[in-house]
Amino acid sequence: MPLEANLTRTRRVSILDCEAFRFMANSKYFYYMDLIRFEILFRSDLYKNSIKKGMFPVLGSQKIIYKKPLKRWTKFSVTLILEGWEDNWVYHKQVFRQNNQIYAIGITKVGFWKNRKTQSIRQILANSGVTTKEKPVPKETLELFKADYDIIKSSE
Repeated sequence: MPLEANLTRTRRVSILDCEAFRFMANSKYFYYMDLIRFEILFRSDLYKNSIKKGMFPVLGSQKIIYKKPLKRWTKFSVTLILEGWEDNWVYHKQVFRQNNQIYAIGITKVGFWKNRKTQSIRQILANSGVTTKEKPVPKETLELFKADYDIIKSSE
């Protein structure tokens, strides 16, 4: 499975996904975002070039924008889109759709950790078959995560 290709999976909102048995709970969106990221990790060469080499994925940050609630028993799709990468981080967009309408968009910042530091994402991607040398992260995506470390420092 190529890492640069979009990956779409169809799911159904089960009763266990719902809060008050009507709409998918906020936490379940993050669950489905994790699930599709792990699927591409294990179905591509990324696994042998990261986890098999003693690295493990770390979620640096994630954001989600909700537009409409997903109702119990309805089908929806989630699409993983590679937004771009920097030195140590790769950014994905996960789009939740139903009936060709966007219901939510999640954006994640992910890296690989080994020996107490994040690893070079460029090297990991190159080793995993990505031929594109650079894929700059869209400005609006970087802006979403810009203040993360400032928020942590101000809370200490």
